[in-house]
Amino acid sequence: MDHTFNSDAVPLVPADKTKILIVKPLRCLIPIFPSPQDPSAPPSSQYASVPPSGPFPPGAAPFFPFFTSPNSQKPTTTPQPQPHNPRSYPIPSPVPLNSFRTPTSQAKNGDIGPSKRTHTYTDEDGYSDLETGSEADDTRRRITRRRTIPANISVSNSDIDIDPLVTHLLTSFNLSEADTFRQSDSDKELVDRVLLVYNILRRKITQLDDTKDSISKVAKRPDLRAGTICMAKGARANIRKRVGPVPGVEIGDIFFFRFEMCLVGLHAPSMAGIDYMGVKISGDEVPLAVSIVSAGGYEDDGDDADVLIYSGQGGAQRKDKPNSDQQLVRGNLALEKSLHRGNEVRVIRGFKDCQHTTGKVYVYDGLYKIHESWIEKGKSGCNVFKYKLIRVSGQPEAFTLWKSIQQWKDVGNGGGITRVGVILPDLTSGAEKLPVCLVNDFDHEKGPAYFTYSPTLKYKNPFPSSGSLSCTCVNGCQPGSNNNNNNDNTCPCVGKNRGYIPYTSLGVLLSHNSVIHECGRSCKCPVTCRNRVSQSGLKIRLEVFKTRDRGWGLRSWDPIRSGAFICEYAGIVIEETRIDMDDNYVFDSTRVFDPVETNPGDDVAKFGYPLVISAKHEGNVGRFMNHSCSPNVYWQPVVRESGNEAYFHVGFYAIRHIPPMQELTFNYGVVQGGEKSGARRKTCLCGSARCKGWFY
Repeated sequence: MDHTFNSDAVPLVPADKTKILIVKPLRCLIPIFPSPQDPSAPPSSQYASVPPSGPFPPGAAPFFPFFTSPNSQKPTTTPQPQPHNPRSYPIPSPVPLNSFRTPTSQAKNGDIGPSKRTHTYTDEDGYSDLETGSEADDTRRRITRRRTIPANISVSNSDIDIDPLVTHLLTSFNLSEADTFRQSDSDKELVDRVLLVYNILRRKITQLDDTKDSISKVAKRPDLRAGTICMAKGARANIRKRVGPVPGVEIGDIFFFRFEMCLVGLHAPSMAGIDYMGVKISGDEVPLAVSIVSAGGYEDDGDDADVLIYSGQGGAQRKDKPNSDQQLVRGNLALEKSLHRGNEVRVIRGFKDCQHTTGKVYVYDGLYKIHESWIEKGKSGCNVFKYKLIRVSGQPEAFTLWKSIQQWKDVGNGGGITRVGVILPDLTSGAEKLPVCLVNDFDHEKGPAYFTYSPTLKYKNPFPSSGSLSCTCVNGCQPGSNNNNNNDNTCPCVGKNRGYIPYTSLGVLLSHNSVIHECGRSCKCPVTCRNRVSQSGLKIRLEVFKTRDRGWGLRSWDPIRSGAFICEYAGIVIEETRIDMDDNYVFDSTRVFDPVETNPGDDVAKFGYPLVISAKHEGNVGRFMNHSCSPNVYWQPVVRESGNEAYFHVGFYAIRHIPPMQELTFNYGVVQGGEKSGARRKTCLCGSARCKGWFY
């Protein structure tokens, strides 16, 4: 592909035209020096490289830009520049002393080379992102070379063929027919569909793996397998690499898996921290950095919201490898070239996931420019490249917002800063485990109309049940295991959910459009049971805030995973005939709702009896969730049975990953019969591209 670049871009430092170095394409940039033990030996990756600064074996001589004074030929320690002394070395570009790893084959521009920034974390299912050995190499080759993968990919130890599911998902979300033009320059709608399909597929694979037959000590990595399937099927966006913004990806967007960034074209390597591409300049191909990930794997300095001190890649970072100096190849060379060319680089910052201490959440922080580079000694005592990146001004907040939120949280611990516009620090008055802030930084209104805060749904009479058995899982329900202390190998609560537990260990819902059967009052499992997610209250920090034109709304301080439980709709259960048309806080389960996904032969999940809830006088934070024609939250029916009684609940779950401070909305549905039933049509102000202009 012929890549072009801004011809008006000029180096930050005037070039010395008396010393012009002709740079060949990236695959030719790594010089191979003869071995001191056998100077006549042919160049090969198996022979040790000699440092560019010498000493040199007989027959070898220094060449520009590695030429130095005769003193440098002595086998003595070369003076190193002091830390934070930009460009203090006496050569045009920083040059390391040794190679991190001699490549067996040269990496193509933008491919994931063997030298990588390693980020070790565990995702929501307990799988580590650190891959080693042939399995990791096979994964990288599948990604970077885009090999054709068989349609009937086996995704679990039980050899379950999920090809029909994959085909159905791609067809349902209009991703089965690859549109190369749209994939090259995508939009927000396509990016959202790709990520939604990836996360649905990833959770389906997790659910299939989460059985007795497939339990093993081997990490199954559903995130990588789902990503590999999406790549093979062409379910991706922005397949063309580019310098600058990525269509459909917005500043502040969050990702919980590295493969998500790969599928939407934000950062192509699924493991490496530096992404780059070859650009033809004056007839030669030059590597330029397009994006970097800073997630704590290296000695980066990222406390400043607008400045990032980024460490180069390479140098052994593993316990089974000796530490070594970094080398000016691949991503490091691309960053150096971007410094001189002045192109923008996308920056993704990684943070600890507040809901999962060993996990990471990645935030797209926008465009930066590289202003300086230097070499300094790392903690290991080896040379490390450092690059100073400064954020381009005028962009929306991302990392700055995260820092502000942390300061708001610190207020409760005796530190931090006071939030502007706070009316009440805790709207719930202690009724929830986590406080819910009431904020108005828009006008002078002092709060919503008075109501009594209640964290749970209140019944006059429960609904009748089929008299299902209760579990005796004293240690909590587990998939495929016998926890009932009897001869029955199946937990009855697991059986009600088609043989699966509906949640992951982090409380993420694994499937849509099916009634969730949670453990009831008569079950022996503890309150921490994995099948009681909606019963343990709020798990994320929420706030009620004044919107510009839609009254009061709800949003989160914390990032929310796709499928995560947010809250339930609390209030008082009323009879369907008692619905007050002037009550704006009614949830009516008899309305028609658009499903998030549909499975072949499945009907939209409904309660066995009509459930109507009024939260006008008594309710929780769910009453503040506004309507949207393109919502980021959906509701699921939750049933808790106890003997002959069934208690229905409405649980709200995230459709996709939701960044902090983004309003939480769901689709209110359509009243059956519309205006004939007496329902009044209201103007919709959701502002989405798919807004119908009205809702009931």
